[in-house]
Amino acid sequence: MSARLRPMRLADLDAVLELEEELFAPDTWTRAMYCDELSRTDTRSYLVAEDGDRVVGYAGLIAYDDEAHVATIGVAEDRQGEGIGARLLDALLAEADRRSPVVLLEVRADNEVAQGLYRRRGFTEVGRRPRYYQPSGTDAVVMRREKL
Repeated sequence: MSARLRPMRLADLDAVLELEEELFAPDTWTRAMYCDELSRTDTRSYLVAEDGDRVVGYAGLIAYDDEAHVATIGVAEDRQGEGIGARLLDALLAEADRRSPVVLLEVRADNEVAQGLYRRRGFTEVGRRPRYYQPSGTDAVVMRREKL
């Protein structure tokens, strides 16, 4: 079975937070952060990838008139390499292109796989943020994509 994309709901947060812990500990988002993001429907777009009744991925976009930001994207470790992350990113970019001329994101400097995906979607590195991810202190690569 392949995953289908749909809007994230508050009821998804237990599963999303479980994936956050699996993928990004100790630099995880909190339930309060996700609740706040989901409440901002005018500028936020959050999706989950669902396979049956299991959330296997999620992603979020912050979009304003002048720029958009890929806020988060994650895929369950046992489902990585199936194209779920690419589908989530493509859905975010389609929404971003409707709303903004440029998309920015930060990605962990040690995550070469994600950086490769972003480069294949037209992103280029424009800077670095030392010790951006906390509490781990991992650097972030800042990437930018102009509307195609």
